[in-house]
Amino acid sequence: MSVAGLKKQFHKASQLLSEKISGAEGTKLDEDFMEMERKIEVTNKSVFDLLSKTTEYLQPNPASRAKLNMLNTVSKIRGQVKTTGYPQSEGLLGDCMLRYGQELGEDSVFGGALVDMGEAMRQMADVKDSLDISVKQNFIDPLQNLQDKDLKEITHHLKKLEGRRLDFDYKKKRQGKIPDEEIRQAVEKFEESKELAERSMFNFLENDVEQVTQLSALIEAALEYHRQSSEILEELSGQLQKRISTASSRPKREFKPKSIRSSMETLDNSHHNGLSYSSSLKSTDIQINHTLNGKTDHITSVPLSWPESPTTNGNNHQSEVLDQPCCRSLYDFEPENEGELGFKEGDIIILTNRIDENWYEGMINGESGFFPINYVEVIVPLPQ
Repeated sequence: MSVAGLKKQFHKASQLLSEKISGAEGTKLDEDFMEMERKIEVTNKSVFDLLSKTTEYLQPNPASRAKLNMLNTVSKIRGQVKTTGYPQSEGLLGDCMLRYGQELGEDSVFGGALVDMGEAMRQMADVKDSLDISVKQNFIDPLQNLQDKDLKEITHHLKKLEGRRLDFDYKKKRQGKIPDEEIRQAVEKFEESKELAERSMFNFLENDVEQVTQLSALIEAALEYHRQSSEILEELSGQLQKRISTASSRPKREFKPKSIRSSMETLDNSHHNGLSYSSSLKSTDIQINHTLNGKTDHITSVPLSWPESPTTNGNNHQSEVLDQPCCRSLYDFEPENEGELGFKEGDIIILTNRIDENWYEGMINGESGFFPINYVEVIVPLPQ
């Protein structure tokens, strides 16, 4: 920085200090300018909050939001084009219903209804994904562009104007000690900055209909989402009512209990074929009496035992793992997204990196990926 530049910075700092501490008054701008500046400041704050709140509206779960940001950041670092989508609550509920409905089977009225509803919830999750994409393209991205370009440029003009005002006020108060030429130049630069800032604010505020257009795009996307969701739910409601009607009109089956006596009679009938079995099971052995054609063979007790797991190789492997940064899993972890590492409780995982305060990167059984920090207990920490 040149000597003249250093002097100017000193003048600004000195004038600002005198205004803050001594209460000295600086040059006041006209009311119209001050009102435009106030509206620009409010607009800047509103855009910042709208971007944050709209993202929360689309992705309400803060934990999933943070996890999604982390995974997408890692994808960008690795050069991967495909990004992970937000796990919609409708999709998670639909997957749960489909799983249990399929386990119950089509012969179950409840199971069939769960399958119908699970498929409808999956459709709603797809519609919610479409809402996310539409709002991002037509509302969030334009607002972000507005903040990064137009509002940023206006803020730059206002900041430059404030600096030139401080320089002008400093020199004006020291008139006589400072050459008139310097004061004249300070006035010209001050007026030039004021005109630039005023023009940019005026043009921005005159064209604020663009922001209304972006709000309209947000509402249109939300309206389309609710319209499609309504159609899906109306169709689902009709399917469920049909299932209720069908189940109510079908003949009721009578319960016919099977007694233990009838079971015993069935066993007695097997004696006519000259074959019978009797067995007694204890906690540690089995004894079987086998009768065939009137002759009885006694088979001695067969002890039950579980094969012991090999320990030698496991200990060697564990000692090798413990020589490097590693951790032990406290719970089972099932991967939900691409790039995550699954494991079972008690597994030893080699640590390779710490992504942030919530996620580690590690390796187990030749596979690497990410996993939450609160699922593991560190044995050998990563080097600082």
